[in-house]
Amino acid sequence: MDKIAFGTDGWRATLDIFTDERVRIVGEAVATYLLDEGYTAPVIVGYDARETSPGFAESLAEIMAGHGFDVLLPKRDCPTPVVAHAIVDRGLSCALMVTASHNPPEYNGVKFIPEDGAPALPDRTEKIVENLAEPDLLPEDQWGEIREIDPVPDHAAHATDLVGSDLSDLTIVYDALHGSGRGVTDKLLESAGAEVITRRCNQDPTFGGGEPEPSPHNLQPLADAVEEHDADLGIANDGDADRIAITTPERGYLDENLFFAAVYDYLLESDSGPAVRSVSTTFLIDRIAEANGEEVVEVPVGFKWIGKAMGETDALMGGEESGGFSIRGHIREKDGVLMALLAGTVTAAEPLDSRVDRLLDEHGEIFASKRSVGCPDSEKTRVLSDLSDHIPESVAGSAVAKTVTLDGFKLLLEDGSWLLIRPSGTEPKLRVYGESGSLDRLETLLDAGVDLVEPLV
Repeated sequence: MDKIAFGTDGWRATLDIFTDERVRIVGEAVATYLLDEGYTAPVIVGYDARETSPGFAESLAEIMAGHGFDVLLPKRDCPTPVVAHAIVDRGLSCALMVTASHNPPEYNGVKFIPEDGAPALPDRTEKIVENLAEPDLLPEDQWGEIREIDPVPDHAAHATDLVGSDLSDLTIVYDALHGSGRGVTDKLLESAGAEVITRRCNQDPTFGGGEPEPSPHNLQPLADAVEEHDADLGIANDGDADRIAITTPERGYLDENLFFAAVYDYLLESDSGPAVRSVSTTFLIDRIAEANGEEVVEVPVGFKWIGKAMGETDALMGGEESGGFSIRGHIREKDGVLMALLAGTVTAAEPLDSRVDRLLDEHGEIFASKRSVGCPDSEKTRVLSDLSDHIPESVAGSAVAKTVTLDGFKLLLEDGSWLLIRPSGTEPKLRVYGESGSLDRLETLLDAGVDLVEPLV
């Protein structure tokens, strides 16, 4: 049990550690938590496209049924946000989602999603961890029923009602990266009238020999396909389709910060409300909000904090630079399927490149990126403690105007740029983020950040 550690979004590990025995222990802990809290409604157990995921899902379903819960099991792998939506749509107690998201094939994981469909906050996951134990099931005649369902149509209907768009003039290239968005995101776009050209939409548990991470490098083939087919837009999802990435005809890979800005700007044309962004996400959102008389709420990295703040502020949109977004009227969980439909809607109103150009002309250029520095999980707390004693008065020639400690250390510089150093919640790494008004300045900033933290590891 000491190998089971809940991080930013549940428990994730390599398959030598993520074993069926330990998965059953997690199921036992969730069942015990639900019973202690008085939950009696059915649960749903979803799973992604990894080779081992269906088996782990069946084990979790058996444990939950063995504690008297009726269990809904999707007929095939499906996106995390589709499973999360089913919780609210069907009035369920929770979901367990077997997925390692964007990690390579040798990983798997399990997410606990509570009854509101938003990511679980630490007060809940800590209680689950306290209940980790070997399974102790009821007599078999007292078990709940395990029943197969298809949660995709209900999610698609909700997304269509919420976004309500006509994409009949668009050609979109969709790249599933062999993940669970295949046959879901592309079909939703087609149902809105778009001509959809698909890439990597066959199931391949090896993810083509890579990982289902919609990074600029992995999406160069998508950008090439957009150019080849003279398409209006390229859309990709990560392995469990809770995140989205975009390529455009002029820019190729579109920085997720710029996509966030474009969508928020579009939503403000017909609605109002604050935005919620993570501490690692662009200040361009703040500039757009200010120009429209709106506020921005800054939260730590992790969509659970974005979801929490969206609920507290009735935000119009929440998002993070890693490609996770949601909007008002939807579950407070990142949803790459819904956002694909919304990306098409924004593009149908005005080409994304044109909108982004206009926003940058009005609010100033932004260049943002991040790097990683290897750091064992056991050393992260010490390194951050040491870093607190080494905060410089200036970074890359610009004075530090303010230090924000919401999540790690964010250094706001007098020239308007910023540098953030924080621990990864899913990998043995420290993240170094930066944003500036020029690409050269950004690279200098990130170099300085790496130089600051590497000697402390």
